Amino acid sequence: MLPRCLAEFLAFSQIEVSQVNPAIIQAFYEHLQQRPHKRSEGGLSSRYIHHFVYSLQLFFCWLLESGQLSVNPISGMEFETPSHQTREILTIAEIKQLYEICESLRESAILSLFYGCGLRRSEGEQLNLRDVHFKDSLLYVRSGKNGKRRVVPMGEKVKASLWNYVLHERYSVPLESGFICGMTGNRLQGNQLNKILKSLLSRTEITKKISLHSLRHSIATHLIEQGLSVDYVREFLGHQHLETTQLYTRINSNQLWKIKDTNSI
Repeated sequence: MLPRCLAEFLAFSQIEVSQVNPAIIQAFYEHLQQRPHKRSEGGLSSRYIHHFVYSLQLFFCWLLESGQLSVNPISGMEFETPSHQTREILTIAEIKQLYEICESLRESAILSLFYGCGLRRSEGEQLNLRDVHFKDSLLYVRSGKNGKRRVVPMGEKVKASLWNYVLHERYSVPLESGFICGMTGNRLQGNQLNKILKSLLSRTEITKKISLHSLRHSIATHLIEQGLSVDYVREFLGHQHLETTQLYTRINSNQLWKIKDTNSI
């Protein structure tokens, strides 16, 4: 997306890069706030506009550092910070508490998918039995957000949780390929999965407003706090843009295999 943002700016300015000044950048910024979205109704969100600003910041910093510019025209300019929905995050102790009060293998498996594997709600809905490769300790997300595919490593406890569910409790009707099924043997939908999570929460003293996506945010936060590189966490979550992952917290460099230790909680 960032190259497309840069290309749109260059088409808008129609001048040599060396002649770009803060006034032109400000004019482009104001243009973005007015221009309609090309693929849906309405205008661009503040978050979408932020991607344009981010691409320009990277581009002009690169030109300055490579000696192609003597002055960075975007340096010192201030832009509106995009607003983000605040989500509650569970602590590691609260995650352990949820696992401990599970009354079925299916409940434990749901926690392992959305916390241990960091799946989105839609990814959990669409997950098929064939997508979980227990021998290799890998889970395949075939169609994530924007159709993006990814591979998620499973920790030993997460793998055991999912395997025990498949081996001892999963029931499915003929031709049903869904991984998480209900008592009728059909694939569970997102609202049904959320209802199970709410039931789990009601058996604890946790008062936070938690959804399936909160579990995803929780594992991301815990991984980053334990030192995993933001690049690897981005791949683990299936984020398209690095800055989306950076919303969680500041990060330190480390190795991907630490995911297997952390999501073994």
